[in-house]
Amino acid sequence: MRKLIVLSFFLSSCLSCLAKTIPVKNIDELNTANKQAQPGDVIILQNGVWRNVQIKLTCNGTKEAPVHFKAQTNGKVTVSGLSSLRIGGNHLIVEGLYFTNGYAAKDAVISFRAGKEQVANHSRVTNCVIESFNNPKRMEDNNWVLFYGKNNQLDHCSFRGKKNMGVLLAVMLDDDRSRENFHSINHNYFGERIPLGSNGGEIIRVGVSQHCEFNSNTQILNNYFEYCDGETEIVSIKSGSNIVKDNVFKECQGSVVLRHGDNNTVSHNYFIGNDKPGTGGVRIINKGQKVTSNVFYKCRGVDFRSPLAIMNGIPNSPAHRYVQVTDAFIRDNVFFECAPVTFCEGSDTERTLPPSGVVFERNDFYNSRDSIIYKAYDDITGFRFINNATSQSVVQPLPKGFDKVLNPGSKLPLSARTAVSLMDKSYSPIGANWFSGKAAASPPKKTIVNCNSTAEISHQLAKKIPLTIVLTNQKYTLSKPLLVESRVQFISNHKKPVVFEAGDMQSVFIIAGGGNLIINNLRLNGSKVSAKYFIASDSTGSSSHYNLAIKNTTISNFSRSGGCVALFFACKNIIADSIIVHNNNFLNNNCNGFLMNDETDNKGYYSAEKVFMGHNIFTNQAGTLLSIYRGGNDESTLGPDLVFSHNKITTCNTTGASPLIELTGVQQTKIFSNQFSGSNSQGILIYYKDFVRADHRLERNILIDSGKIAENKFVKQTDNKIK
Repeated sequence: MRKLIVLSFFLSSCLSCLAKTIPVKNIDELNTANKQAQPGDVIILQNGVWRNVQIKLTCNGTKEAPVHFKAQTNGKVTVSGLSSLRIGGNHLIVEGLYFTNGYAAKDAVISFRAGKEQVANHSRVTNCVIESFNNPKRMEDNNWVLFYGKNNQLDHCSFRGKKNMGVLLAVMLDDDRSRENFHSINHNYFGERIPLGSNGGEIIRVGVSQHCEFNSNTQILNNYFEYCDGETEIVSIKSGSNIVKDNVFKECQGSVVLRHGDNNTVSHNYFIGNDKPGTGGVRIINKGQKVTSNVFYKCRGVDFRSPLAIMNGIPNSPAHRYVQVTDAFIRDNVFFECAPVTFCEGSDTERTLPPSGVVFERNDFYNSRDSIIYKAYDDITGFRFINNATSQSVVQPLPKGFDKVLNPGSKLPLSARTAVSLMDKSYSPIGANWFSGKAAASPPKKTIVNCNSTAEISHQLAKKIPLTIVLTNQKYTLSKPLLVESRVQFISNHKKPVVFEAGDMQSVFIIAGGGNLIINNLRLNGSKVSAKYFIASDSTGSSSHYNLAIKNTTISNFSRSGGCVALFFACKNIIADSIIVHNNNFLNNNCNGFLMNDETDNKGYYSAEKVFMGHNIFTNQAGTLLSIYRGGNDESTLGPDLVFSHNKITTCNTTGASPLIELTGVQQTKIFSNQFSGSNSQGILIYYKDFVRADHRLERNILIDSGKIAENKFVKQTDNKIK
């Protein structure tokens, strides 16, 4: 045995002596170096832009002498265009690459597989960055990182700005070569992912539904997740025996979800909500899950996103649906100023099996702002509560196993103080050491231009820079739509109405992905608009989001008889971060108002994350005022979120059975302090339809000679007056 050890050491030393350092300056030289590489070789990629490259690494190193592919200078090798990295060898290291200004189409950006027969093992990607490397179209699905094989590692990398469909990082369990894999995902920075507006916006997914009965043994350790709001699942576990430990989740609108698979562990993590709506913690399904020694700090998510959600199951559930929670251990967690946790979450006519064999022990609830610490939607006799402590101020009657002994005014517990210290850090040991992890702040732009003609407007828009365009004329004749691709504000300094003369075209304005249209302080007369819409989003389905704001403006005399169907139309497959309509006067428009109802595939997609319509006057509108559609039974998103308040709606009517305001599948609505007079008096004023649980507040509205409210069980009415 001693001779074998000596021989192994001797061979390793020889390999090190024979190792070469090989500089390469293009993809052809890299391919040659890969074919000729021997254990211990170091291949140096020359600094510069590597554009439209398909990097495929299939050589083999050894444990003692891996083959190392590294940037000449970390962060100075930029991989752009249509590019990807595939690793299909053993004992390889890739270091220092920067993926930006491009995309990988249907492929993953980085894959631990170089073809179905070439999975990687014992290989590592470190100190790399993928930033905004998105497919141009939102509905084109791809991943940024795909794990295959066994014992692979992703560490000290940074990721920011994924916008198109697809999980950012996925661990695949396709066959025995990739199961029981013991991958390590550690010390990475996962930065901003804005709401996707559909399922598929996770940061990490381990396994898929059809492989959920296999163990993965993946370890997710010491990572920093910041502003990860893609969907309700930040980390989605769909396999068994995984560990999520020592991570920080800062202001993320979602949770670590133990969706499928048994015997997973979530421990010693910090969930820092900072009172941000939708910030969650852990959601539990299946058998033998352990959630221990975590800190939940000011997490304010509710229902599926609550700080801790323990789900109901389906009787005789197949493994890929909702298996009953059994034999779970919830111990030594701290909840500081959090929204209530939920037991038997998701209870309905299908999910009827409450959790069983749940040990809920030594958990502390510090709370001075909520009257309750938990909500129970079904029978909780399957819980065993032991030595849990709550604040003295909690008024909720609690079962045996809870003691009201904590004083919320006392010094923070050590674990909560640690959470506070982490709030404003994405500290240096996390992520690529050459990458800040923060989006560069753009210098303020104050470019103001006067435009007296349509040609001048088009010329300025073509610059694609932030602008304020002052309309100095009263009439603008269009031969094609005005395309807004940056932040553009239109204003006018004169009081006479501005007339856009637009013939048979899609719209006067088209907002492209990444565009931000602001119409402010104008008087618009639409009598000459024959375009189908006054404003529309881009119909090509960009992965970049857009924004629209209409403020302090009078909009009048748009008419469907002239060809205008609606003032605003949101095309499918693109999403707005916000639609803001504030302090405007809409007068004598014989057309529809704001239509966000094109996402009719019933897959949970929708057109705008947040819609705010406040302090407007709508008079003599003939058509639907507002229609928002989100179909299907997907429960992974928080939006759309509608606020409709302090509006005055007078003699606004639709034809036939159409509601004046139609809300289908909208997740959150607040309609309050509005006055409806003589509007849709013979029909439906506001229509609610929901496929999954929603939160609708209808408060302090005055209805005078107006139509009915078609409500459902999710609508909460308060202090509305009908005259």
